[in-house]
Amino acid sequence: MKRRTFDKMVTIVGVGLSVFLFVAAALMNWGYSFTNNTVKTQLSAQQITMPGSTGDAKEAASTTAFFKDNGGKLMLNGKQAQMYADHYIAFHLSKMPTYAAASNISRSATAALAADPKNADLQAKADSAAGVVDTVFKGESLRGMLLNAFAFWQIGQIAKIGALASLVGGILLLILSIAGWVHLRRTPEDATI
Repeated sequence: MKRRTFDKMVTIVGVGLSVFLFVAAALMNWGYSFTNNTVKTQLSAQQITMPGSTGDAKEAASTTAFFKDNGGKLMLNGKQAQMYADHYIAFHLSKMPTYAAASNISRSATAALAADPKNADLQAKADSAAGVVDTVFKGESLRGMLLNAFAFWQIGQIAKIGALASLVGGILLLILSIAGWVHLRRTPEDATI
């Protein structure tokens, strides 16, 4: 095979790959922008203010520092959502029964009240048990939604890294393709490989 033919093929493939990487970088950057903006918009609409402390005396120093640094700020990104869900809500829910256990207690209290509907103590127990179920349900639901926001945001962060890597790869391949084109012009017509 003639060297010039081989150099042309490699140069064309290099240009094609660099174009592919530029398109991939643009799409991944779009994905990053979309996820980042969507999470920020959705979280800002909730108007959740980050607390300055979780209340957990046994937490890691990095967690304490995070809440101290973010205390009083609106929750606007996935990292804040994850920290709030995993360290603030989870800590407070750990003091309560699970949703299944709270539901069982509530059902038992409601059944006892149904047997004696005029008993004020049973009414208070049923109301209290229903309040615990409501609190646990809302806490677990909010925690799950915030962790979904974190996961979506994290995918965007990964897309941002992928976009940067694709852009660098595309530029490198374009430079190599240009160098290959220059080399092609200097290669004698009769050279073979």
